[in-house]
Amino acid sequence: MGDDGDDGALPPEDRTRVGEDPRHGAAAGVALASLAGVDEVGRGCLFGPVFAAACCLDAAALPILAAAGVQDSKALTARRRQRLLPVIRRLALDLGLGQASVREIHQRGIRAATELAMVRALQRLARTPQLVLVDGNLRLRPWPNPQQTVVRGDQRCLTIACASIVAKEARDGLLLRLDRRFPGYGLASHKGYGTPRHRAAIVRLGPTPLHRLSFLGKIPGTAETAGATPEQVAEGPVTKYDDLAPLLRPMQPVQNKDTTAPPPPAGELPVVALLLKAVALSV
Repeated sequence: MGDDGDDGALPPEDRTRVGEDPRHGAAAGVALASLAGVDEVGRGCLFGPVFAAACCLDAAALPILAAAGVQDSKALTARRRQRLLPVIRRLALDLGLGQASVREIHQRGIRAATELAMVRALQRLARTPQLVLVDGNLRLRPWPNPQQTVVRGDQRCLTIACASIVAKEARDGLLLRLDRRFPGYGLASHKGYGTPRHRAAIVRLGPTPLHRLSFLGKIPGTAETAGATPEQVAEGPVTKYDDLAPLLRPMQPVQNKDTTAPPPPAGELPVVALLLKAVALSV
């Protein structure tokens, strides 16, 4: 979650071979398969939910994923991420995906909402990991079990790098669909980040119900909406985009996943399968 540096990284050749995941597991007395890496995507965006993914790997997968080029999703092209995603899904012991809505970002603040997305991703794993590796230098405050922050973790740990790619591909897929629902903002190209094109579109068209209004205060002409709620910005009947699952194609289940795991806690949003009913209601 944070991005300050430290001096604890392994040499590049060691990271390329297997990453630092085994070292962190060994230091905590935790088997690699009982460890999960977690990372977020979209924290700094002006539009849409923040996503997170969690990933568990075994030792056999590490050199294969490293040789395939798995690394921080931000360092990969979209085409490369798309090619790596099925490899990750085939080799991962378990994957979990979570998100926090625009309303939750507005109500809780971005750090708490990001933590919520991470916890939801971890809760979707078949088994509770004995150790969680969290990208960045900020602890996952709501998580009650053992955890370790890893600065530049998406560059140093393959579980975190895989989680980064899974979350990035899931969120990008959602933004491609929302681009058709909200034309003119360029969501398909910038994925909700605050590019000049996106900022100019907000000034020209105004914010949508899925814009993070508290992020828009410095954009000319949007100061009056910065303190509003998504419902106050929506025209006509209230459209509860934040209460519904994102427009995602279903993730294929990971092989050997324990289907007897308990369901997510009440109130947790499903992150796959359903279309945004609000889209149909507002058309």
